[in-house]
Amino acid sequence: MKLFFRYLYFRRRIIIASAVFITVFAVSFLLFRLPVKAVAYPALLCAIIAAGLIAADFRKAAKNHRIYELAAQNSDDPNSELPEPRSLEAEDMGELVTALRSDMKELRDLSEAKYRDTVDYYTVWVHQIKTPIASMRLSLQNEDTPLSHKLYAELMRIESYVEMVLAYLRLDSVSSDYVFKEYPLDGIIKQAVKRFASEFILKKISLEYGGTDISAVTDEKWLRFVIEQLLSNSLKYTREGSVKIYFKEPKTLCIEDTGIGIAPEDLPRVFEKGYTGCNGRLDSRSSGLGLYLCKRICRNLGADISIASEIGKGTAVSLKLEQYELGAE
Repeated sequence: MKLFFRYLYFRRRIIIASAVFITVFAVSFLLFRLPVKAVAYPALLCAIIAAGLIAADFRKAAKNHRIYELAAQNSDDPNSELPEPRSLEAEDMGELVTALRSDMKELRDLSEAKYRDTVDYYTVWVHQIKTPIASMRLSLQNEDTPLSHKLYAELMRIESYVEMVLAYLRLDSVSSDYVFKEYPLDGIIKQAVKRFASEFILKKISLEYGGTDISAVTDEKWLRFVIEQLLSNSLKYTREGSVKIYFKEPKTLCIEDTGIGIAPEDLPRVFEKGYTGCNGRLDSRSSGLGLYLCKRICRNLGADISIASEIGKGTAVSLKLEQYELGAE
């Protein structure tokens, strides 16, 4: 009915004009004192014919409306059907839409080509820069001094930032990069923890993790990336105390630290791109991308991430894995 009333609104001029013509003829007949039947009969015929024409025209308009709706849903397809023009204005509009579709396709192809070039460049850049990083890591592993441990920790952080760049670039095309299999979560967590082992030692932060027999159907690389980002944040903002990794029901992985915490006014915005909050303003190294990437990746993984924090007491991040198929190993 809503569509019909819209149709009547856009045809209001024709309908009003028809009603005026019928009224003029009726008044003319009456002024010449013709019988009422002589007025009513042609008026009724005109009304019936008008109703039939309106019904046929509305049926055609409704069909075209459905075609336009389908074309809007398939706006990325330049070959999707458009209704046959029924007026000069409609024909001009169809030509305009066709031209705009062609321009949009060219711009999209150009944008996709530039995007692929950018991703390809930074992919090569990441692999190239990993070579000197690996070389420096091997050199520092042979040293056992406080300075070497500190440099090693900073080197691992540099590598983390490098991988963050690549993850950011691949966000919009990451669906093709997923490989979902069943993995023991212990293995993924231990790989992430191992990467920050030297930083735990250097900062004298204790790690509380008892392990678990839980397995998950997930993408190992991307879930590990999320856990590494969360551990990096915990170590960055924890001056003393511990980082605890544990599971709780319902099927939730928790990473909790005793760091400086997050201000209440910052909590609703911590997953926004580029938002650093009070803590970020205190630490010039903060980019505001880590938690944003975690949120986006968790959404693609089918997980849910949330944060609870209290200033001066620490932060707890929860990864709700109910979407995963979990079970005992």
